This record gives sequence, C-alpha cells and structure tokens, in this order.
Amino acid sequence: MRHGKKNNHLGRTAPHRKAMLSNMACSLIEHKRINTTVAKAKALRVYVEPILTRAKEDTTHNRRTVFAYLQNKYAVTELFRTVAPKIADRPGGYTRIIKTGFRVGDAADTAMIELVDFNDLYNPKAEEKKATRRSRRSTAKKAAVSENVSAEENSIVTETDMEKVTMEESTEATTVQASEEQTSQDEMTEAESVRISDDPNAPADEQDVNTDKATGTPAAEEEEK
Repeated sequence: MRHGKKNNHLGRTAPHRKAMLSNMACSLIEHKRINTTVAKAKALRVYVEPILTRAKEDTTHNRRTVFAYLQNKYAVTELFRTVAPKIADRPGGYTRIIKTGFRVGDAADTAMIELVDFNDLYNPKAEEKKATRRSRRSTAKKAAVSENVSAEENSIVTETDMEKVTMEESTEATTVQASEEQTSQDEMTEAESVRISDDPNAPADEQDVNTDKATGTPAAEEEEK
C-alpha cells in the first residue's frame, strides 16, 4: 500500500523517472511549453519549479546545482540568460497546466504545461507594457525614419538638379562646338574660292564656277546672259 507516499513513481524505476523528468525539464526550458500526460505534468511541476527558483540568483554555485539536475549546458544557459530575467519578480507558480483532452491511442488524460511568463494570451499586463514601450520606441523610430527619408529626398533632388545642369552645360558646349566647326568650314570654303579666283593660271571653267559660287548665280544663267 502507498499510504503517506506523495511522489508518483509513474510506473518507472528511480533512475528512469529521474532521467525522464530531467529531459522534460530541459524541453520545457527550451520550448517554454510541452504536451504530455496530466500525471507527468504534475510530477514535472514539482521537479522544475525549485530549479527555476534557484535560477533567479546567477552564481557559480547555483549554475552547478542546476546542471546537476538538468545535465544539459544549453538548457542551463537558456535558463539563466532568458528565463531567469522573466521570472525575477514572480514569487512562485512559474508553470501552468492546461488539460487538453484524452489521447486517441490509450485514452490517457493529456495536458500542456507551460511557463506562465512566456504566454502573452494569459498575460495581458505584459502586453500593455510591451505596447507602451513599443509606442515610445515606434515614435522615435518613425521620427528617425522620416528624417532619413527627407534627407534622402533632398539628396536625390540635389543630384537630379546637378544632373540637369550638367546635361544643359554639355548640350550648350556641343552646340557651340558645332557652330564653331560650321563657321570654320565656311571660312575655309570662302578662302579656297578666293584663292582659285585670284590665281591667273587656273582654268576658266573653275574661275567661272568659283565666281558663280561666290555670287550665288548658277553657271547656266551666266551663259544665257
């Protein structure tokens, strides 16, 4: 008979039960909630809550004591780095058990055990605090973003204006260069025509053509006249 025996052996030997609870505690610390049977969840709550209480004070001795129960250095790091700051102000009751019905295979009574401070649905106060912090941070972030956007727009406008000015300058320079080339070409043509007309040894036809070019009168009209 089990009169006065408070521990549930869960149908396992002592080493098996200890290893199972250690593994479940590591999974709970890592994932913040796990699904299991109601009997295992109640046994795990008794096993893990003293560990969470010890993790509130981050000392070498407490880390070694917690490692003796968990036997997982990654779970110990997660516990002292992430979980401990969340539960620092809570005097106890770090876990919550929610029944989830009966299992299909063996009709066992199942439940979900989770860390209370990591559930936003049942912790509206944490949501309000987060909303306040987010609103303040979001206001500052929006102001910074608007300043950055305005600065970027000003820089873009300045770059666009500079590009327009450079394009206009290049167009004007090209036009001036083309006009200078055309003027120089006309001057060369006129000089060549004057040189041929002044040359007495040049053929008569070339002189007539040059004269016609200089006067702007066609050669055929000159012959008729």
